[in-house]
Amino acid sequence: MPTVEELYRNYGILADATEQVGQHKDAYQVILDGVKGGTKEKRLAAQFIPKFFKHFPELADSAINAQLDLCEDEDVSIRRQAIKELPQFATGENLPRVADILTQLLQTDDSAEFNLVNNALLSIFKMDAKGTLGGLFSQILQGEDIVRERAIKFLSTKLKTLPDEVLTKEVEELILTESKKVLEDVTGEEFVLFMKILSGLKSLQTVSGRQQLVELVAEQADLEQTFNPSDPDCVDRLLQCTRQAVPLFSKNVHSTRFVTYFCEQVLPNLSSLTTPVEGLDIQLEVLKLLAEMSSFCGDMEKLETNLRKLFDKLLEYMPLPPEEAENGENAGNEEPKLQFSYVECLLYSFHQLGRKLPDFLTAKLNAEKLKDFKIRLQYFARGLQVYIRQLRLALQGKTGEALKTEEDLFHIPPSYKSTVTLSWKPVQKVEIGQKRANEDTTSGSPPKKSPAGPKRDARQIYNPPSGKYSSNLSNFNYGERFRLGISNMKN
Repeated sequence: MPTVEELYRNYGILADATEQVGQHKDAYQVILDGVKGGTKEKRLAAQFIPKFFKHFPELADSAINAQLDLCEDEDVSIRRQAIKELPQFATGENLPRVADILTQLLQTDDSAEFNLVNNALLSIFKMDAKGTLGGLFSQILQGEDIVRERAIKFLSTKLKTLPDEVLTKEVEELILTESKKVLEDVTGEEFVLFMKILSGLKSLQTVSGRQQLVELVAEQADLEQTFNPSDPDCVDRLLQCTRQAVPLFSKNVHSTRFVTYFCEQVLPNLSSLTTPVEGLDIQLEVLKLLAEMSSFCGDMEKLETNLRKLFDKLLEYMPLPPEEAENGENAGNEEPKLQFSYVECLLYSFHQLGRKLPDFLTAKLNAEKLKDFKIRLQYFARGLQVYIRQLRLALQGKTGEALKTEEDLFHIPPSYKSTVTLSWKPVQKVEIGQKRANEDTTSGSPPKKSPAGPKRDARQIYNPPSGKYSSNLSNFNYGERFRLGISNMKN
């Protein structure tokens, strides 16, 4: 084993050789042997080995292995020095191997080392993005769980920091291709992270790109299979996937496939749903997702059938008025319970889909249903007054259009023209005098003025109470991997 003096002497030989440095193989071998020495010798070797690495391609494997030994040394200062210098080994065909090594080193529990590994990975990413991705995905697919987990998180947090000249279209295509391989076997948390990664890719910001992501999520959700409401994993997988799909939907990227599946498979089994998440109102969770998707539903093959299923489910949560006894009091002991959040979701979904078939409630076959629906709707509306009185204090000081609306479904015939905002979605505020985003700001016409007074039939907006029936959507973590395969999405 060489001493400190011998290491310095051989370093001097290499440094003085300038263009003929490659002729001094024996001197470089002495430096490589320094990794077998003590602490001082190892620290020098960690600096000297990478400095002359490029001049000795025939010793590349020995040099990388020597540096890797230093990266695993017991002395933290030696490890940090060795890791810091690793990018210097990332040349040519050695780069994927260095990326693989750095990916494995992400498992360190030392915060300083972890930061050094991240910086080193980013450094070689800028040298060769495709080669670096090869090392990262190799460990994601085949490495230990902790390495896989941290490699995925690295991609989800660091890719967005890279400049466009690094994340070229070709690189993004490689990320998509490799991600599809990983998505054949992922946990719920991993799936969310990969959707974050893919959704951030510039090449997938287009309508066709978004549609491709929706199809990928649909494959993951297994929408071709019969829904099993008694299987918690099946239910959770559907919810997790649907939550990832919702932000992708737009007027050009339709939610039809998901809405159809919910109407045909999930709604009929709503009361049978099971979930391992304690305290979660799984039925409300499903109805909220359906409501959010219904705004972006395109043409549906079985629209009338699915609209009827949705309507029937809505009636389940809109009770008839209780019968009155001869003395004018309720014959029953209790007033029917009004589940406002359930009705809000179902009414909204029915309102959105009803626009596509406006004659649904006025058809002869549905005449009795319309009559029954109006009775239930009127009773439900009267029940709201009780809650409105309780909410007046919270509504004080709020005036204007924010508290006025028309109820379409009271019209004769029912109308579907109003724009409705779900209670759990943020309200888009528009300042007075400011044009709305969807108005033509290039025309010479000023925006239309709102009428000065309230309309004759204007009613106050119902603001549902918080708590049991108005809880926000919650995040899930599911440990069971989705072993589904994405055969239709593979390149």
